[in-house]
Amino acid sequence: MTGFAQERALVAAACRVLAARGLADGVLGHVSLRTGPNTLLVRCRGPHERGLAFTEPADIRHVDLDGAPAGEGELAEHAVPNELPLHTEVLRARPDVQAVVHAHPPDVVAADLAGLSIRPIVGAFDIPGAQLAAGGVPVYPRGVLVRNRRLAREMVDALGDRPVVLLRGHGLTSAAGGVEQAVLQAISVDRLAGLALRITASGGRLVDLPDADLTELPDLGSGFTVATAWRHELARADVGAD
Repeated sequence: MTGFAQERALVAAACRVLAARGLADGVLGHVSLRTGPNTLLVRCRGPHERGLAFTEPADIRHVDLDGAPAGEGELAEHAVPNELPLHTEVLRARPDVQAVVHAHPPDVVAADLAGLSIRPIVGAFDIPGAQLAAGGVPVYPRGVLVRNRRLAREMVDALGDRPVVLLRGHGLTSAAGGVEQAVLQAISVDRLAGLALRITASGGRLVDLPDADLTELPDLGSGFTVATAWRHELARADVGAD
């Protein structure tokens, strides 16, 4: 394993942030980062698998879009995820995407199965989340393991040009221009799903934020909404040392 030390550390930290947030319990879930037209770094399973909360840079391996090693020794002891096509088909179809997150947030799964869509029910509470939800969060309606290109293309068709797609009875896939943004999107969707469940469980009903209020929500800039938020997530998960 050689090269991409900083990138491997970033992807490993992202996995641990997802676990710290409860979006990827146990050993399920993975994060990838595009490194070239036909290559990516992705979390793989090794001989000492302990789950996403304990992901290390050595668990992040360099492969091509077909899952073959992209360097000497990359898959000597590791295996690519069964759902690698979930990542590679997004990267093939969306040149704007550099990073893909796949996670299994219980609140997201529960809200979707309860018929609750991800809607812009909040405003300044989570501005990026409100803006993401206002654009729509589609659902891939099959509760399958996305283990081949055919199923992955179905998921990508459901995703369209949106940043996040829910997977029925499964979880979510988040796509973005960077690992940090992809993770933060997943956190926002999970937060909205959790609020929807709490509101409806207490007898309330979901009401979208008025268009006038959505229009008033400012663009706080990536320096705040991504960079600062990401530093918080690293500190919160105590993974900043990576």
